[in-house]
Amino acid sequence: MSEQQITDIIEKYRGRPGAVIHALTEIQHANHWLPREVMHEVADALEVPFSQVMQIASFYKTFSLTPKGKHELHVCTGMTCHLRGGARLMAKVEELTGLKPGETDTDAKFSLEAGSCLGSCSIGPELIVDGKHYGRMTPERAADVLKQYD
Repeated sequence: MSEQQITDIIEKYRGRPGAVIHALTEIQHANHWLPREVMHEVADALEVPFSQVMQIASFYKTFSLTPKGKHELHVCTGMTCHLRGGARLMAKVEELTGLKPGETDTDAKFSLEAGSCLGSCSIGPELIVDGKHYGRMTPERAADVLKQYD
């Protein structure tokens, strides 16, 4: 994301202290993470203490304070998905990406996360890529899904 895009987002909310979450959400969506210097810019423009911006950014799981890949992968590790083969699915995704949960690859293509329950137990095991749900996922089908995101 360019500095100009970040500036444009921040300017949209300038002087509106109640819009911190909105500004951070837009930046996170476009940039995939929230650099510290950008959060300082948000605080200054929206006229709120930096500590408030940091508190919001660190409280909500939606926000990342470290660089993320272009595509965010989530594998459900909840009980229902586990009983339906979630561990095998996770192992296959780890093998295909070379990542462990919480990691981002060196090309910033993929970030992998594990979730204890992603809210779709009836279609587990589940793989979510960039918010798109792939239910009843098998390790064999995982490779086909990930190829779509090359």
